[in-house]
Amino acid sequence: MDYSQEDLTEAKRQIDSILHKLRETIKTLEAKGERGRYRSQITLAKRRAAALELANHLIQRELTDS
Repeated sequence: MDYSQEDLTEAKRQIDSILHKLRETIKTLEAKGERGRYRSQITLAKRRAAALELANHLIQRELTDS
């Protein structure tokens, strides 16, 4: 599929915003007293962050290659 530079730039901007919020959520969950209680949420948030970082990398590569 072909995406315009504007579409890719906006997608990257949105992913950056989501990643920022997700990283803050991870910090909050890790700071809670009963960390074991939040283990699954922390794991899920970290996996989502990793997936979004991968998507961001691919978008950036597409933007620089175009």
